[in-house]
Amino acid sequence: MITARKFFGKVKDYFVMTLACAIFAFAWEGFMIPNGMSSGGLVGLCTVIQYATDGALQASYLYAAINASLIILSIIAFGLGFGFRTIYCIAMSSLMLKLVGHLAFLHCVPGNFFYVKASILVPVISGVLEAVGVGLIIRQGGSTGGTDIIALVVNKYWPVSLSRVFLLTDFTIICLLLFLPDKSFGDMCYGFEMMVTFALMIDVVMSGQKNSLQVLIFSDKYDKIADFATSVLDRGVTVLKSEGWFTHKERNVLLILLNYKQINVLTSGVKDIDPKAFMSISEAGNVYGEGFDPIKAGLKRKKNRKKNADN
Repeated sequence: MITARKFFGKVKDYFVMTLACAIFAFAWEGFMIPNGMSSGGLVGLCTVIQYATDGALQASYLYAAINASLIILSIIAFGLGFGFRTIYCIAMSSLMLKLVGHLAFLHCVPGNFFYVKASILVPVISGVLEAVGVGLIIRQGGSTGGTDIIALVVNKYWPVSLSRVFLLTDFTIICLLLFLPDKSFGDMCYGFEMMVTFALMIDVVMSGQKNSLQVLIFSDKYDKIADFATSVLDRGVTVLKSEGWFTHKERNVLLILLNYKQINVLTSGVKDIDPKAFMSISEAGNVYGEGFDPIKAGLKRKKNRKKNADN
């Protein structure tokens, strides 16, 4: 039975996701596309195609069509457990892209309120807006699809990490601008500018200035979940021995450290493997080591090492 509190909680979640999709669309249709710019991700690819076809194929339509194909591909690869919130966000983002594209007063062009004379600022503003939109979507358990789905499918069948797929796809899409006759090296630089801005801001939106999470998973199917985390997410898993105080039964608990981009993938995977599993997710203030930030030795310790080496 759904209580009033849960119902209004769901309404709030979908309201936030809808608003986030509008911000995401505004970043592209309000700033990047009116200025003939592009960047990474699926929307970036769609804008490149739009420019290449001289507007015959609109980015908003392409975004919806390609994502629809990717959803079918993900269902084939991962089953029907693909998240409904992701499908909702993809549909809403496609709608918002088309809507903002028609609202000319929202475009960053001369004579409009949002016009920015310095072109170098356009990718920065767009990157910040996209980070806010995508960050809010991820916080609500959704996703804008696109290269996220591509990365997951590639990772399932080939031993390539998710981060490497993201980097390769974004780099390739931005470089495609060089093949368009009316684009130059400067246009490609604008794309990388937005990509870097987005990468820096998404961490701030998600968790202050940290992007690492610590997850504890309680499940009788811990071995399958552990295999999923290591093979799909390319993350290490620690098995902890525990005892339930009420039942006095020993259980295995999984401890996993990962970044915010991977939490939705892990949640979906756990749900598919064991819908009755219990998960505890908390922010990890500082995580150092392989796959995260390098260990910081500190100035004093470095000086001591140097002094010992001299002796």
